[in-house]
Amino acid sequence: MRIDDLRPSSNVDDRRGGLGGFGPHIAMGGGGLGLIGVVIIAMLFGVDPSQLLNGMDQGGAPSSQYSQEGQQQGPRADDPAFQSARRIVGSAEDVWTPILQQKGVQFSPATLTVYDTETPTACGEGQSAAGPFYCPGDNRVYLDLSFFNELANRFGAPGEFAQAYVIAHEYGHHIQNLLGTFERHGGGGSGPESDSVRRELQADCYAGVWAYHANAQFKILQDGDVEGGLRAAAAVGDDTLEKETRGYVVPDSFTHGTSAERVRWFKRGLAGGDMDHCDTFSAESL
Repeated sequence: MRIDDLRPSSNVDDRRGGLGGFGPHIAMGGGGLGLIGVVIIAMLFGVDPSQLLNGMDQGGAPSSQYSQEGQQQGPRADDPAFQSARRIVGSAEDVWTPILQQKGVQFSPATLTVYDTETPTACGEGQSAAGPFYCPGDNRVYLDLSFFNELANRFGAPGEFAQAYVIAHEYGHHIQNLLGTFERHGGGGSGPESDSVRRELQADCYAGVWAYHANAQFKILQDGDVEGGLRAAAAVGDDTLEKETRGYVVPDSFTHGTSAERVRWFKRGLAGGDMDHCDTFSAESL
């Protein structure tokens, strides 16, 4: 993936090395994995699920203020990933601004917030064990960069474009928020036809829309990049995660869609870059 020509976003809050809030709430924004997802990811990451689920609710204010005390000085091993993430977010800003303007919607950027382990958010306490997520309460994409190691090593989806897919998916939730889609279909729930699944699949489609336009503008794609993005989409399908952790699949617990569905909607956005083709909420078949 070629990212040198991408503009690094200045809408960034670097909390790495700082102290989290250590409060009782798990953040439950867009892309958040929900009850089943938290348990699955906790098991994958070697975290005791009971520690994450104790006192869990669906929102609430940050339990305490973030502190800069203890922030590490000097270079970090995840600095390249941080700079890459800034460029992906910058390209998302450049891609989505004109698309939304054409629809008469004022674009305002999300803030990329990188942190270690846990951090307070407007959606509750953010935990890296729950994976990257978007919080509509503060318009932020939250990301512990160590997730990219898990994406490569556990999920078999290495490479910058796989990482870019993850960020673009979360930014897709921000686009939903700007359009009002996030709130209108915020009931969520679970199951293969639920609003939660449809909302997540639309964010996958929006990730494909971003990739199409970013490549058209900045020529980012190289051989193997799309395959890497498809592997990432497939790796985080509900059925794949449940098979790995439970050994069997429970469709009624789905919140994000199957691997095949996530791949299909990402490819649909990538095929022509038309966000109007991403209406998962009206689709008879996902």
